[in-house]
Amino acid sequence: MAKKIWKTLPPKLNPEKISKEKHMPQAIQVKNLHPRFNTLHRRFGSKSLRPVYGAGLIKKPRVMFVFINPTGKNISANQLWQGLRAPWLGTKQVWKLFYGVGLLSTKSFRATQTLEPNEWTLDFCRALYAGIAKHNAYITNCAKCTQNTAKPISTKALRAYLPLLFKEISIVQPQNIIVFGNQISSLILGFPVSVKDYLGAKHEKLSISGKPYKVFPVYYPVGQGLRNLPKAVKRIKRILGN
Repeated sequence: MAKKIWKTLPPKLNPEKISKEKHMPQAIQVKNLHPRFNTLHRRFGSKSLRPVYGAGLIKKPRVMFVFINPTGKNISANQLWQGLRAPWLGTKQVWKLFYGVGLLSTKSFRATQTLEPNEWTLDFCRALYAGIAKHNAYITNCAKCTQNTAKPISTKALRAYLPLLFKEISIVQPQNIIVFGNQISSLILGFPVSVKDYLGAKHEKLSISGKPYKVFPVYYPVGQGLRNLPKAVKRIKRILGN
């Protein structure tokens, strides 16, 4: 059923109409970490782009999603962008995942699939993440530095961001952490991880400042990993009990 929904969409929706219907929380980002992310972006990111930060419910969400790093396809990485800088804005594939696991309204999902990147307004982007927060979730990348291409980011850069990611986790305090792909899962957990070995609700424990967190390695669901989207959706639904 979900696959049919993704392939059959109505005409383009008015993003301004959607934004007016959403409840806007006062804070959906951990802004006190942004200056430190900016410093690392100057070391590892593209000089023509801006860093992209995590966003969603910042107080004990049910789930935090951790991806690798943003690319120039994210419209909020543009130097001229004046709105929310958050993961995956202006793209299509990843929103199929969030819709498939019940964290995105049908109306918002349809808009992400029909709007062109230059049609994503500032208000719509904030409303989209207000909806993510309302659904008790937070989305971030391990590295916040933006690259011009989808070329894999260096391990050196990811390691430089790791202490700040742990700080972000300790501030947000998610109930569950879903990490996408072998590379980031292995880096965060500190030992080699193969996501194919993690089925159902199998997870690992991560301790940060003495507090334990449940970490769930999951197949990477976009780009070359798009073929694994159904597997990722199935596992996340099991983790969240949906």
